[in-house]
Amino acid sequence: MLIVMLLPNSRTEPDGSAVVRVLGYNIRSLQDDFEALARVIRACAPDLVLLQEAPRFFRWRKKLARLASATDLVILTGGATAAGPAVLCSLRATVERTEDVLLPLTPGQHRRGLATAVVRFGGARLGVLASHLSLVAAERQDQSGLLLDRLAKMGVEHAIVGGDINEGPEGPAFRRLADALQDGYATAPWGGEHTWSATEPHRRIDAIFATPGIEVLGCGVPLDQPGVTEADLRAATDHRPVLAALKIPATA
Repeated sequence: MLIVMLLPNSRTEPDGSAVVRVLGYNIRSLQDDFEALARVIRACAPDLVLLQEAPRFFRWRKKLARLASATDLVILTGGATAAGPAVLCSLRATVERTEDVLLPLTPGQHRRGLATAVVRFGGARLGVLASHLSLVAAERQDQSGLLLDRLAKMGVEHAIVGGDINEGPEGPAFRRLADALQDGYATAPWGGEHTWSATEPHRRIDAIFATPGIEVLGCGVPLDQPGVTEADLRAATDHRPVLAALKIPATA
C-alpha cells in the first residue's frame, strides 16, 4: 500500500502561533511553460513564494503580476528592484514593511540582490528574505555573509530565507547558512531532495532556511503534493521547487 505523507495545511493556532507554507522556486524569468508553473504553485497552496530569476527587464512588473494573478497571490516585493529575487504572498499575510537590497557588484558578474519583508500571520511576526547567490564561489561566499548580516538587521526574532544557493550542502556558502540557520530539508526531510535540474535532478542547490525557534514540520521537493505532476515539474522551469511547512511562534 502506498502511503503519502502530506504537509500540514496553513492555519493559525489558538496560542497565536501560525503554520505557514513557504515555496522557494527559481522560475527562469518565465521562459518555460507558464501554465505548468502556475499549476505547480497553486497546487502547493503557499502563503509565501520566494522566487529567484523573477522577470527583471522589459515589462517585468506586468509579467510578475500575471504570475501572481494566475496563482491567486499578490506581489509582496522584489523583481527588477532586487535584481531577480521576489516574494509573492497570500492575502493571509499582513504586511508590515518591505525592502529590496542590491548587493555589491563584482565587475563582469551578474548583479545580485535580496528581496526582504516583515509580515504577520495571526500573532506570528516573520522576517522573509529571498536570495539568489552568485555562480562564482568566492563571491557566493561573501554574499552568504552579507545575507546573514541583512537578516540580523531586520529586527525580527523569527525569519526565513529561501534561495538558489548555486552550490550543494557541502559548499562553504551553503554550510555558512546552515550553521547559522536551520536547513529545512536536513531538519525535517519530506518529498524529494534534489532540485537541479528539473529534468534530471541530482543536486540540492535550492533551499529554505529558518531561524532557531521556528519548527520545521516538513521540507522538500513537493513530489507527493496532490496536484503536482512530474510532467509539470519538468516543464515549468529548469529547477524544482522546495516546499516547507513551518510553525512560527507567536510574537511576545
